[in-house]
Amino acid sequence: MKESVKGTTILAVRRGAHVAIAGDGQITTGDVVLKRGAKKVRTLYHDQVIAGFAGSVADALTLFERFEIELEKYGGQLRRAAIELAKEWRTDRVLRRLEAWLIVADINEMLVISGEGDVIEPDEDVVAIGSGGGYALAGAKALLQHSDLDAEAIARTSMEIAADICIYTNSNITVISLGEATSQATS
Repeated sequence: MKESVKGTTILAVRRGAHVAIAGDGQITTGDVVLKRGAKKVRTLYHDQVIAGFAGSVADALTLFERFEIELEKYGGQLRRAAIELAKEWRTDRVLRRLEAWLIVADINEMLVISGEGDVIEPDEDVVAIGSGGGYALAGAKALLQHSDLDAEAIARTSMEIAADICIYTNSNITVISLGEATSQATS
């Protein structure tokens, strides 16, 4: 599997029936910041699915469109749509050149989709991609184990930690969540 793409951080966290995906707003080329306020997380399929991307913006937007087509085709079945997208992504001459990774989630599942045709379900209730992914992942794992924060608060706080450490991650964070939080953020 190729190294995860650089230049962004996307994090997904699940706590009970509450799932959140967070992304930073920085778009870079090499060591130059081109944009600070990009939105790399969005809702799909009648606001029942959330997705975030790392990689080329144009490539990711193309994949979002294709993924939404698959979601419509399979009635919102996240895993089936992800597998069909990964198959198409791997075999189509144009799509296989796209450089992006996706994290997609609904109330029941969380998946990573790569351009190599991989559909990966994380072992835990947290997964991250991109340059600052390791930092955000570490923060989220610690907060899941040692706090009562809900998924959205864990995602935001972990992204703030990543932004303090990773030069390719900024603190202009977008968080989208589904479901209901079962715990309250602690002060």
